[in-house]
Amino acid sequence: MKNGERAFPERRATPREPAEPPRRTGAAAWLHHGLRAAVLLGVSIAVYLCFPGAQTSDVPVLEQGVVAREEVIAEVAFTVPKTQEELRREQEEAARGVPPVFVYRPAAGDSVVGGVRQFFAAVEQGLRTAVPGQEQLAVRAALDAARVPTTLGAIEVLMDASRRFQLQAATELAVREQFTRGVAAASPERAGFSAVQVRGLPGGERLIPADSVFTADQFYRAAQQRLPAESGADAAELQRLLLVRWFRPSLAEDERATRAARARAGAAVDSVKERILAGQRIVGAREQVTAREVERLRAYQHALQGQRVEGQGARGALRVVGAVLFNALLLMIVGALLKVVRPRIYDDTRAVLFLAMLVVAVAGIASPIARFELPPELIPIPFAVLMAAVLWGGRLALVFALVLALLLGGQQPFIGLTVPFEAAVAGAAAAFGLRLAQRRLQAWGLIAVIAVAYAGAVLSVGLLRARGLDEIARSMLWGAVNGTASTLLAIGFLPLAEWFTRVTTNQTLMELADPKHPLLQRLSMEAPGTYAHTISVANLAEAVCNAIGANALLARVGVYYHDIGKITKPLYFIENQPRGRNPHDKLKPAMSAAVVRSHVVEGLRLAAEYRLPQAVKDFIAQHHGTQPISFFLDQARAADPGAKLNPADFAYGGPRPQTREVAVVMMADSVESAARVLQDPSPPRIRDLVARIVDAKIAAGQLDECPLTLREINVTREVLAKVLSGMYHQRLDYPAPAGNGGGNGSDAAPAAPERVAAPAREGVGNG
Repeated sequence: MKNGERAFPERRATPREPAEPPRRTGAAAWLHHGLRAAVLLGVSIAVYLCFPGAQTSDVPVLEQGVVAREEVIAEVAFTVPKTQEELRREQEEAARGVPPVFVYRPAAGDSVVGGVRQFFAAVEQGLRTAVPGQEQLAVRAALDAARVPTTLGAIEVLMDASRRFQLQAATELAVREQFTRGVAAASPERAGFSAVQVRGLPGGERLIPADSVFTADQFYRAAQQRLPAESGADAAELQRLLLVRWFRPSLAEDERATRAARARAGAAVDSVKERILAGQRIVGAREQVTAREVERLRAYQHALQGQRVEGQGARGALRVVGAVLFNALLLMIVGALLKVVRPRIYDDTRAVLFLAMLVVAVAGIASPIARFELPPELIPIPFAVLMAAVLWGGRLALVFALVLALLLGGQQPFIGLTVPFEAAVAGAAAAFGLRLAQRRLQAWGLIAVIAVAYAGAVLSVGLLRARGLDEIARSMLWGAVNGTASTLLAIGFLPLAEWFTRVTTNQTLMELADPKHPLLQRLSMEAPGTYAHTISVANLAEAVCNAIGANALLARVGVYYHDIGKITKPLYFIENQPRGRNPHDKLKPAMSAAVVRSHVVEGLRLAAEYRLPQAVKDFIAQHHGTQPISFFLDQARAADPGAKLNPADFAYGGPRPQTREVAVVMMADSVESAARVLQDPSPPRIRDLVARIVDAKIAAGQLDECPLTLREINVTREVLAKVLSGMYHQRLDYPAPAGNGGGNGSDAAPAAPERVAAPAREGVGNG
């Protein structure tokens, strides 16, 4: 999206419906209305399926914070389940209470002894094979090969055979004695455990305190006690280095067994928070309903629903019918509004289906929100309302929002004040706030409006229900998240919605108004005179539409493309003809009329080729209505007075203008063409010309099928005369300076002779 482009179109492309939609009778009418009734019934059933327990229980619905008028006694025994968060928290606590499982590994001592023996054997071998005087180097090589840090004291101990033997014997004895009791790498107490479960020790599996587990550091100190007193500090340090190098714990944690034990502990946690017996009081009369009572009522509701599902009879079926009827009556409000006020949308099957999909989408998303007890502020009411407002206007979207709010408020999980009130306020904010999002950056203004609406609704309900500030703040945050996501999703889904409904929004019109559009570039290069005429007519039509409240952007874009059919034969239209050359001079009047009339057909062909929307195609087909091509009709009659001419061969095929915008373009097109050849275009003469042309359109019935009012036609006359007077005002002829053969630029140039008489131009050219 380029900078400055609209994030949302303010309104749809055709802001007012045609005066009278086509009437259907007989089987066509039954099929037409029957299809819409089927859609209504299908959506009602779909909403019921999203909330299959709705309207099926006699349990009173009480919101947190209200005072119960009467007590509620349990008819059946039921259980109150823990929430997912509560169950998860208790399972984690149970798992943390399970001590880690350690396993005794007797082979670890043999591994340590083997490593120590291998080292001392390497030292013995090095000393035996060393060259006399090189014994110290041989010992150093053995230490390096074993990756034991080398110190001078360690070398002296190892070179002394007696001390070397004592060191090896004491080390092996310490390993044999201590490793049988189990030696761990570190104390489990450091990880926060007070006890450990040990398996594999003599005597069987047992639970021992964590501080009694023999660790590697304790083992190193115990091994030093086995050294002779005269061994010295060098021998003690070498012993520790050797034991560290080959240490393998004989007591190690079995992570798989630990995880399994903790999983068993978590699974043992009861998922039931409370068990209610039949006859026990759930809510007391004249007591404030707290979160505990709300949970009880919900669980009681589910219990009764489960019993009715098991033994569902005629009464259960009637409840289902009542639920579907409830949904249908609410949705029928939107249908009645479309039928009476917006019949064009009612007659559009794609529009009806798209509205139905929006309702099902909202209900489909609201269902898991209710099932998993997520915040109701996440229900995407603003998204559905924004889509309806973009395509069909804010007033329809407002009714749509209120109906959706009532529809959700009638479903069992959302019965009460909170959900329908918040949905109605947020939906209304989306419908009205759309006017703020006319540019890309202004979309954040719309997000702010929806977020503020949610905040106000949440705050009012929270204060009314005496909720905590933290709960109110969380709900406000979720409302802001919903407003942001709904707005961004609506922007992303807008092209898909336009494609499905075939509604042309202002966003598409702005893209079509780009002079770089391939079709406009062809028009400017291949029919430059028509392109210049188009720009002038676009200015006229835009001014009129702004004055009467019609869609000025649609009118301008429609004018840009209304004469694109002239690209195929540009020289047959006077605005593109070189001076003195007119191809019609070599054609019969009937053929000339056919060529002129064909620019509508060719225009529709090019519009289909370049995939122009239907709203723009209407300008191509309707801007001439069913007007006669009088110039060539008169020529044909003059050439053969006795010939029987078919008037349809000398008239446009129509249809007549169906919208205000096309009607304005028809009048602007004719008056601009006539004004170009008007001699002495003074304001009175222009005003008289406009009046004559507009009155002629009315007298010919060309405006009978469009919703223009008499007041709007009068305004059209005034605006056309005013703008044309400005375009063709008389130029002042300034006296030329002495010695200068010309006047003051183009303003002083003599008037060019008229190219063609007005009637000829109206018949051959743009009119």
